Formats: sequence, C-alpha cells, structure tokens
Amino acid sequence: MDSEVGKLRTVLLHRPGAELKRLTPRNNDKLLFDGVPWVDRAQAEHDAFAEVLRGRDVEVLLLADVLREALDDSRAHSAGVTTAVDERKLGTQLADALRSYLSTVDPAGLADVLTAGLTFEELPVAEGASLVRRMHHAHDFAIDPLPNLLFTRDSSAWIADRVAIASLSMPARRRETSVLDLIYAYHPRFRASARAYGAHSAPVEGGDVLLLAPGVLAIGVGERTTPAGAESLARSAFAEGLAHTVLAVPIAQDRATMHLDTVCTMVDSDAVVMYPAIRDSLTAFTLRPQDDTVAVSGPAPFLEAAANAMGIDRLRVIDTGLDPVTAEREQWDDGNNTLALAPGVVVAYERNAETNARLAHAGIEVLPIAGSELGSGRGGPRCMSCPIIRDGDQFTATSD
Repeated sequence: MDSEVGKLRTVLLHRPGAELKRLTPRNNDKLLFDGVPWVDRAQAEHDAFAEVLRGRDVEVLLLADVLREALDDSRAHSAGVTTAVDERKLGTQLADALRSYLSTVDPAGLADVLTAGLTFEELPVAEGASLVRRMHHAHDFAIDPLPNLLFTRDSSAWIADRVAIASLSMPARRRETSVLDLIYAYHPRFRASARAYGAHSAPVEGGDVLLLAPGVLAIGVGERTTPAGAESLARSAFAEGLAHTVLAVPIAQDRATMHLDTVCTMVDSDAVVMYPAIRDSLTAFTLRPQDDTVAVSGPAPFLEAAANAMGIDRLRVIDTGLDPVTAEREQWDDGNNTLALAPGVVVAYERNAETNARLAHAGIEVLPIAGSELGSGRGGPRCMSCPIIRDGDQFTATSD
C-alpha cells in the first residue's frame, strides 16, 4: 500500500455478526457504540457496501472467513484458545476448564467465540461449581465480544508490502489485535507477509494512519494513538525503507475526532475532504530519519507540511458540509470518512448529502451507501475497510 487512492484491488471487511447482537443499553457505551444497532439492517447495509466494491472489481475478503481458514492450522487454533481466555478474570480453575473445552471446538466454532465472545451461561455445564461463575450474572461475558471488528481499518493497516498490527488503546478493542495476529501469522495467503509494526508496541490505530503519497505518512495523535506510538511507527517505517517523511498530527482527544480519518481523508492524489472547523488550526510535526535517530521539526500548518512532504504545490481541500452547523452534523456522521477506490472515486455515506455534493462539484465521483445502522459505532466506509492491495504498490522509500 503506497497511497490512499491507487486503484483498489483487494480489501478486508468484516460483515456484522453475532457480536453486534451482544450489544445492549447496559453495555453499548463500554463496547464503544453510541446505540444498539438493528443487526439485520446493519448486515444488509454492509452487504450492499461489499457489492459496491465488487462492482468496481475489488476482491473482498471477509474477516470471519479468513479467520476460520487460519484456525485450520493447529498452531493458530492453540494460540486462539490461549489469547481468548483471561485467567485474571476467570481464575485458574475456570480458565483451565474453558481452555480444555475450547481446544475441542472446531475452527468455525472457535472463530465464533473469538468474535462474538461467550457468556457465563454459555460455558460448559460441568463448571457450575466455580465461585467465579456463580458470582457472575448468567449474561455477563466470560469472553468479551468484539463488535468493533466491523472497523477493520483500525486493527491493521498495510504500509507498502508490510502489515502493521495495531496496538489498540481502548480496553474493549485490545483483543482484536490477537485475532488479526492469528490471521496474518497463519492464513496461507498472509503468513509470509512481513510486519511493519508490532501489536505490543505503543498505541497506534489504523484510523490515524494516512498514506499521503509514496514514502509519506501522516499519523494522527489524539484519543487512540499516542505520541510514543506515532514516533515508534515512524522509526519502524524509516528503518524498513517504507517512508522518508512522517507527519505527526495532533487532533482533539474526544469521541467526535477519535482518529485522523474522522476529520480528513484523501479523495484524489492531490485532494482531501476535510472538516472546515479544523482546516486552519490543524498542525503537524515533521519527522525524518537522521543518522541513527529521528529529526523532528515544526509544528507547521498541516496542509503546508503535507504538500511539502508530497512534493506538490498545495493540497486541494474540499470542505465537509455547507455551513458550520451542517459541517458539524456531517462530520459526526462520518462525512470525512471516505474510502477511495481509485483517484477521484470514493465511497461515502449517502446521509452526508451536502458533503457529497461538494465532492461531486469538485469532480469526485461519489458512490453512496446507506449507513443508518453501520454508523452507530462511529465509523464510515474508510473505517470499515482495510485495503490490502492497490495498483502501483511497489516502492522503496528514499530520504530527501
């Protein structure tokens, strides 16, 4: 992956499943959803999203399928059981019993447990004597579900020919890392792929990583990605020749701007759609390799720093919304969170009508999709997709 806008060839999605049916008004905040989605409608919306991609000759890989295929490897199956069971939560006796039980479950069944979790009521009956089990409500989770797997961009991201396994900051999402680790380590299609970042490093999430141009990364630093994470990913990218410039971009640490791609995404090789409220205030620190260390300069205005790093005169900016109120509404509804299928061709939520009209007026082809239920977890088409292959994905970065 050398850019955000090269012709998309292969993408990883996760079709909403039983994990979304675990959401209730009692737990949806903890599991990072703003509401309880209508799961059947969310699945229909996601199916339509996938069909839009297939209609543009994109190969769509579904996470549940590749996870099941990875778990056919006995080593992956064993690792999956180990990572799913938290002995600190369950105690030694119940944890041992649960590991023994899961070791007998077939790959499809284990994949379901890894994604949808397991309640105490669903544990094997023979373990009823456990104090831990008896003191928990039957519908409490012995293994937490992972409803945010829907947002495949966050848990892993490809930089050139390497995959970065995210280090997720929120407790509700941390186990996603182990699921993606299994897929990339054991699935026949991916197990030879090199890593660009380790899952146990400082927090970095894929929604904060933008590939502005070959060799140029922008990394948002805010609620989910820390300064240490941004610097660590930059050092890794420099060491592996994946980038010559990294822009660390401070963003507000709140729910509305949890990732950089909630306020800015690329829609063409020289154009972004951006939330106008931050257009003039967004800044960036520029990181470049220097001998055995990293040189840091700035901060400077983001648009200026990005254009300089990309070697262009300026970035074209298409504002979200029509007026400040509409812009705020459409930013909240992921109007900035577009997925580029090719230069000047993007998928966007249909509800953001004013932003989509601005994009069309600027010459960008917009492929609208429904997102009334998909958006309840605060994520748009970019969040819901992990591009794996785009045209032109061959380069070795060189420093200026």
